[in-house]
Amino acid sequence: MKPIVLADLMNIIEYEKVRKNYRADIVAYKKHRRISLGPNITVTFENRKTMMFQIQEMMRAERMVHDHQIEEEIAVYNSLLPMKDCLSATLFIEVTENAQIRSVLNGFIGLTKGDSVYFKVGSAAIPAKFEADREEKNKISSIHYVQFQFNAEAMTVFQDQDQPVELVIDYKDYSYKFLLGDAERRSLLADLLTD
Repeated sequence: MKPIVLADLMNIIEYEKVRKNYRADIVAYKKHRRISLGPNITVTFENRKTMMFQIQEMMRAERMVHDHQIEEEIAVYNSLLPMKDCLSATLFIEVTENAQIRSVLNGFIGLTKGDSVYFKVGSAAIPAKFEADREEKNKISSIHYVQFQFNAEAMTVFQDQDQPVELVIDYKDYSYKFLLGDAERRSLLADLLTD
């Protein structure tokens, strides 16, 4: 996927003028890119469009006006863009009750090791590869960046509407799956087919 460059972004004054509509467009766009797996895991698929929005929001929040500051943000977000034949996502471990935050998070320690989160594409499993350094021996972050690398066979199956595609988590006692509908599939397939 083509990297984001400074020229792709609006300065904070121009962004403020269009932010309401821009934000509404992104919310609608993400509707079919955000998948809940049970009560505690949400996976949001990222691409240039979603990452440009994140950078614009960061520039606005931090009042970034200097190119070098913005270039640093661009570098961080570009590293999260999907590579060729790949889907990129942010995985959130969500806890709604403050008193349960630590116990719920602790229950997911070890999630980043192994193949507990994956796409089931026909008979193949495409495991999530977690970004390093977001989990320690006794502590795990609530936000993770993951990539799903598809081979040629899995890409062919993903494009075949007659073949089911599921996003699955199967970790300890936490086991959920989501069957992708046409809208989710079309949105993610656009990422997979983008050079």
